[in-house]
Amino acid sequence: MKRIGYRSRLFLILALFAVVPSIVLTLAWSGTMARLLPLVSGTAPWDSVAVSGEKALEVARRAPRSADEERVLAEHERQVASSVSNAHRLEFLTQRLVPALLIAGLVGLALLTLLASRAAGHLSRQLSRPLHELVGWTERIRRREALPAVADARGAPEFAVLRDGMRQMAKDVEAGRLAAIEAERLSAFRESARQVAHELKNPLTPIRFAVERLKRGVPPELADAVDVLSTESARLEAMARSFAQFGKLPEGPASGIDVADLVRGAARTSVPQHLSCTVEAEQDVPLLHGHHDALARAVDNVLLNAVEASGAQGAITVRVSARPAAGGREIVIAIRDTGVGIAPERLPSIFEPYVTDKTGGTGLGLAIVKQTVVAHGGRVEAESTRGSGTEIRLIFPTDNGTPEE
Repeated sequence: MKRIGYRSRLFLILALFAVVPSIVLTLAWSGTMARLLPLVSGTAPWDSVAVSGEKALEVARRAPRSADEERVLAEHERQVASSVSNAHRLEFLTQRLVPALLIAGLVGLALLTLLASRAAGHLSRQLSRPLHELVGWTERIRRREALPAVADARGAPEFAVLRDGMRQMAKDVEAGRLAAIEAERLSAFRESARQVAHELKNPLTPIRFAVERLKRGVPPELADAVDVLSTESARLEAMARSFAQFGKLPEGPASGIDVADLVRGAARTSVPQHLSCTVEAEQDVPLLHGHHDALARAVDNVLLNAVEASGAQGAITVRVSARPAAGGREIVIAIRDTGVGIAPERLPSIFEPYVTDKTGGTGLGLAIVKQTVVAHGGRVEAESTRGSGTEIRLIFPTDNGTPEE
């Protein structure tokens, strides 16, 4: 047997709530009228009054009476006869009025039933359609499908609030899924980077020692080969350090950091003298709670990229500022260069691991920057114009608490 749908069940419930009381009230009203109306006429009492009145008049007429008394008796007799006649007329009307009232009650019941069914149908549609729509939305969310851009304005205003809530929930669920996937992906990258760094470091140490010994006693005809070994082993060592940095999150105790001093120190060590480097810092920038060394390495990586992009005649500008944000303030480190810029199609992926245009590069510099900033509760942004330069922004909340370890 096929189960009755939700809308049909709702319609039946609403209809019964309206029709059953109407039937009860109609039957009660009709029965009451059928009992009360015959009592209103009073035919039987008036007949008794007429009989006893006739006897009283006969007795009164036997006695001597004056003309005035005769008139009073005649008037009384006329009034009794009139009342008895009216009582019989009322009885006649009530006998025919009871069926009419019953018919009127049935007609009223039919009208109430029709109105109740229409109202129940309207209410069931207003409730079932939005609910059916929202049930479909939950299935879409489960299948990770996009919700309809524009929904029909069905149901009460509360359903519109529910729709908006489900849209936001779907966005939050999808953001959570993407964040979990991204966290799992980065965790896999970090584990791979740790393993690669470990595998590189083990043979690199004896190789570097061997190359240094060869340099001290190498024949002239092998000097170039030894130089190549020294250069490539140094490059592998730098690569191992990059993998090791990417393979671990900031660790150790966190402390309050003067961001302006950190940036000035990084600029002194990372930017060569021939390039113009300007550091601008606002006066009211609060301390950042975090890991100094990890943040310094992140700023160094961005500055080194800016130096390489700027060439021999470029300029670098670093701005440290604080600005209002949702729930408080945030600290912004903006590093701008005047280099060649980044192509628009590459800009969204520059913080991904192993993405690089440099020959021999590992593609981990900006990935380490993003990992460090995210570990401090912040985010990274990039803006670039081809031929005009690039600006990298490291943004930290002032209430970031203790960074991840």
